[in-house]
Amino acid sequence: MSDLILAIVHHLIVFGIAAVLAAELALLRPAAMSPHTVKLLGRFDTVYGALALAILVAGFGRVFHGPKGAAFYVDNPVFWVKVGAFAVVGILSIKPTVRILAWQKSLKADAAFTPPADDLGAVRRRKLAEIHVFALIPIAAAMMARGIGY
Repeated sequence: MSDLILAIVHHLIVFGIAAVLAAELALLRPAAMSPHTVKLLGRFDTVYGALALAILVAGFGRVFHGPKGAAFYVDNPVFWVKVGAFAVVGILSIKPTVRILAWQKSLKADAAFTPPADDLGAVRRRKLAEIHVFALIPIAAAMMARGIGY
């Protein structure tokens, strides 16, 4: 039963991460940008960070406490592709998070602040890259579920 609960939580968190990434991308458009949008981006990015931490806890909980045993995962190269893709997404997310935090600071100093178009474009491109790499994670998961790589 605990594996079922971990699997459900794991999947819900993954869907949450996908939703937050999509929401951030939707907000990162010049036409949508406003001081309110800058605040929303800060909130979404905070949730994104919390979900990223939660997926690590749930995922490694499944690895070390799931019925397949840690060896199934640790010895599976597809698992490491999945972990690697997650790490790349995390690395790609650093610059957008830093920029969003800077925008939050600028908004506190100037209530009418909106990010410059070039800054906005750079963060949007980085988020697109995150989404593209993130797509590899469920692909690897589906492969693992079918015994590929083991």
